Amino acid sequence: MGSDVEGKIIKPPIKRVTSGKIFKPSKAFLHKRLLQPAVAAVIVWLLIILGFIGLSFLAAYFEPEEYPSAIQSITTWISSVNLWAIIMNLVWLIPLLAYTPYYFRSIEFSVKAETGETMPEVYVKKGVLTITRKHVPFRTITNISSKAGLFDRLFGIGSVHIETAGYSGSQQKGPEVKLEGIVFYEEVRDFILNELRKFKAPYVTGTEFVHPIEEPVPRMEGLEDEMLITLREIRDILRSQKNRK
Repeated sequence: MGSDVEGKIIKPPIKRVTSGKIFKPSKAFLHKRLLQPAVAAVIVWLLIILGFIGLSFLAAYFEPEEYPSAIQSITTWISSVNLWAIIMNLVWLIPLLAYTPYYFRSIEFSVKAETGETMPEVYVKKGVLTITRKHVPFRTITNISSKAGLFDRLFGIGSVHIETAGYSGSQQKGPEVKLEGIVFYEEVRDFILNELRKFKAPYVTGTEFVHPIEEPVPRMEGLEDEMLITLREIRDILRSQKNRK
């Protein structure tokens, strides 16, 4: 049993990360992006149907003269409400499902190590109509976290969220870069953290506690003399004010 848990096995695709080559999200990410809007459409449809049924009972309760029977109103109008609910969902669902595969094929990730031929950075490219390419140098990264939501766990994938100093201090919310739909997302997070520690410690994931490192105040030639002169001037002013009293 002890030999089975000697260490965490790194999956083969992590070699593409350590070599700085381009890699793409798992196909499970495409399945997730197709399932999410379908589930949302079903939820919207249910809310419309249940809302119509609830309104029918409320109308029969508060205005019995105009709506004598809620069951009769539901039987009369349920088919029309159901049809319009389906049409409204299909209007936005079909274009989104058609767009998703193209968006998925446009995504590219790359994480270049410190020992690579180029500046160490995280590279993300995505978009169909508007193509976005982001280069985040390692030296600007301030925080890294991994995330696996309900749908992610269903498909066995996760994401790595990366924040930088300038981005986190602005009005923007959330991470600047997300490496989404990765099966080996924890390995990618750990790899980036190990590379960051080669630059300057500490880099943490939110679960580690690192004692802060106090850097000495830089001293310039003649700085102490200027401080002493300033302090003496302040002392003389205080003495003169005291003597006047």
